[in-house]
Amino acid sequence: MTPDTAAAPVVPPAPPARPARGRALEVHRSLPRYLATRTATRLGGALLGGSGALAVAPLRLVDARTPQPPRPDWVRVGVHLSGICGSDLATVTGQSSLYFSPLVSMPFVPGHEVVGELLDATDTLPAGTRVVLDPVLGCAARGESPCPACRAGQGNRCERVATGHLAPGLQTGYCRDTGGGWGSVLVAHPSQLHPVPDALPDEIAVLVEPLACAVHTARRAQAGEDDHVLVLGAGAVGLFTTLALRRLAPAARLSVVAKHPRQKALATLFGADDVWEPGAATALARRATGAVRLSPERGPDFLLGGVSVAIEATGSPDGLATALRVTRAGGRVVLSGLPTGGVDLTPAWFRELDVVGTYATGGDDFAVALELATDAAAEGLLEGAVGGVYPLARYADAIDHARNAGRLGTLKVAFDPRSP
Repeated sequence: MTPDTAAAPVVPPAPPARPARGRALEVHRSLPRYLATRTATRLGGALLGGSGALAVAPLRLVDARTPQPPRPDWVRVGVHLSGICGSDLATVTGQSSLYFSPLVSMPFVPGHEVVGELLDATDTLPAGTRVVLDPVLGCAARGESPCPACRAGQGNRCERVATGHLAPGLQTGYCRDTGGGWGSVLVAHPSQLHPVPDALPDEIAVLVEPLACAVHTARRAQAGEDDHVLVLGAGAVGLFTTLALRRLAPAARLSVVAKHPRQKALATLFGADDVWEPGAATALARRATGAVRLSPERGPDFLLGGVSVAIEATGSPDGLATALRVTRAGGRVVLSGLPTGGVDLTPAWFRELDVVGTYATGGDDFAVALELATDAAAEGLLEGAVGGVYPLARYADAIDHARNAGRLGTLKVAFDPRSP
């Protein structure tokens, strides 16, 4: 064989930017564990943290292959930080409704509040670009022709989250094919990615997704300048909604129900006109609005009159019951926190309330949230908002911290999958 006809030398492929295997937290299918977790949580047992009690939950730390792009237009994202959301906690503690069971695929890696870097280039963004993730897996991500909701820019209302070339999953972090932020690498469709300004550090960029949800909630509230808006709950959901409302509806009167000292301080910092104690919300709403307070033979008091808009940001039955009972006739009740229990809906019927849900984001919510985050960071409003960052191996501590964030004065807890 002459040199001209010799076979070309074999060049080994370049090593991947991240290892082919990595650690991740994984929710796996186990109805007995789910039911045991749900029961333990509702009984008030020490489910999480300490003496291995987390073992009852269907969550495990695994060494697994990192997800690969399902189609050529998908890219890999190396995760820097991923927040722990209230819906994540509801999943881990067995409080999430079985309504979601056909909308997820197991095993899945949780984590949808994500800031990371592109490991592959897209058509518009080079590799190495820092990005935040819009986790909704709508028609574009699934390779489907746009449904009416996606065509209108409302991917959060997508009708095809269980079809297409992906396994079912309403969001990244609930789909077995995509990975999630509680792992070192996830895969994403370019339509999900938003570049992060250089001036925005990871500790604030990880807040963009929950801020975008807050922007969406504030828009669903449709608060006018003469309206009195009440936000029930001052965890991350309620506080970010307060911040978004103050920017988007600056003339509205804004009251926040907050339980813990740090929450009360942040509610005021983020723009609340009044901060109310949970047990006094009905009395203070009556005083603020001149409503009439009535006491039924059984059940909580309610108002004839009341606030114009109530935003329920706790997900608790007590919070929703209060929202329904302190909102004036013809007013609006917005469900922002993930509901975890039923309530008496008689007030919604009797007072002709508009009860609306608010799920994820749509339209330009992310663009507005990036601007809001940048402005709030420049004003120092979000300094220290991430009050705890944990490696995956300390997931029991991280989840325990997140479940007690209000009492501990923490706004957001996050994982750093890069940490050993």
